[in-house]
Amino acid sequence: MEVPEIDVDELAPLIAAGARLLDVREIEEWQEARVPGGVLIPLGEIPDRVTEIPTDEPLYVICKSGGRSASACEFLRARAIDAVNVTGGTLAWIESGRDVESEST
Repeated sequence: MEVPEIDVDELAPLIAAGARLLDVREIEEWQEARVPGGVLIPLGEIPDRVTEIPTDEPLYVICKSGGRSASACEFLRARAIDAVNVTGGTLAWIESGRDVESEST
C-alpha cells in the first residue's frame, strides 16, 4: 500500500494551524522529546486503541525517523483513516531547530 508522506517543513505550518499529530513511539521516547501538540499512542497499542483515533480529517503520524509511522499509516489507511507519514520523524523535527516539548520542560 502506498502511503502519502510529508516532511517536517510541510508539517510545521499544518501543526500551527491545528492539524492532528499522532506520535507512535514508546512513552520513554515521547517523554524525552516530542513535537508540541502530538498525541501519543505507541505503535503496538494502535490496534487496540484505533477507536480513539479521529477519522474526520487528515492525521499526521510521526515516530523517531519514519519507519514505525509508515507502518502505522498502512494500518490506519486500511481502515479508511487518512493517515500521512512524516518522513524523517522527530529526529528531523529536532534537527530543523523547531521547538520540542519534553517531560523536563
